[in-house]
Amino acid sequence: MSSLVLASVACAVIAFACWLLSVITKEYSWVDRLWSIVPIGYVAWFAYASGFSPRLTIMSALALAWGARLTFNFARKGGYAKGGEDYRWAELRTRMSPIAFQVFNVFFIAAFQNALLLAITLPAWRASASTAPVNALDAIATLLFAALLACETIADEQQWRFQNDKKARRERGEPITEPFLRTGLFRWSRHPNFFCEVSMWWTFGLFAIASGAPIADWIWIGAIVLTALFQGSTNFTEELSLKKYPSYRDYQAATSRLIPWFPRRPHHPSRGASPSAP
Repeated sequence: MSSLVLASVACAVIAFACWLLSVITKEYSWVDRLWSIVPIGYVAWFAYASGFSPRLTIMSALALAWGARLTFNFARKGGYAKGGEDYRWAELRTRMSPIAFQVFNVFFIAAFQNALLLAITLPAWRASASTAPVNALDAIATLLFAALLACETIADEQQWRFQNDKKARRERGEPITEPFLRTGLFRWSRHPNFFCEVSMWWTFGLFAIASGAPIADWIWIGAIVLTALFQGSTNFTEELSLKKYPSYRDYQAATSRLIPWFPRRPHHPSRGASPSAP
């Protein structure tokens, strides 16, 4: 059987396991808990199928670095702890009937998201069949991926420190003058971590092009769908932020949504902003 067929079988098994666990535990973040793990396995499997060619070895190392960082960030926020379900699933349950949500759970949360995790690794599958030597485009893809990974790490660290500082202020009974982060990388984009996450998987496709795949190829389907998914996810996240913080609308007016860009008006952080943010 081809490496892609076996990976697809594994994807189906994992999707079923995620659905079954959600039914048993009544928690719906099982795919979230595997999000940073299973793509590493798929890329490693394709690398094995290629005999660990230099290109696939590089891709595996990058996927591992991406997954290790994301797993660490998810774990420290309590994502793997009991009750660590993404707050957005709970919000969706209030907006849907129980039957509708269970249908959503089967087809979107378990099946669709797991299929997407396989789809974003398709460039590795395509590259695994090539014997083309590593070239300049591989080097460019590696540097871009590493730079995006570094920026996402910085963004998540800034958010982590800000949230911890806000929590500490609340526990001390101090006023919260800045309810959400808008300094550091968040001055240039409301979601710099989202931008980097999506861009990394577009960059991953460059390895397939470097291996000889045509530019117009279905290996881009994962990056395309991931981009669309993040658009919807960002809309929902911002809807909840506006509901919680009316002043978030001013932040939306001043700051680019995803792509980092200059603020649309001078930015003057309020006094009392998080000292941990640069």
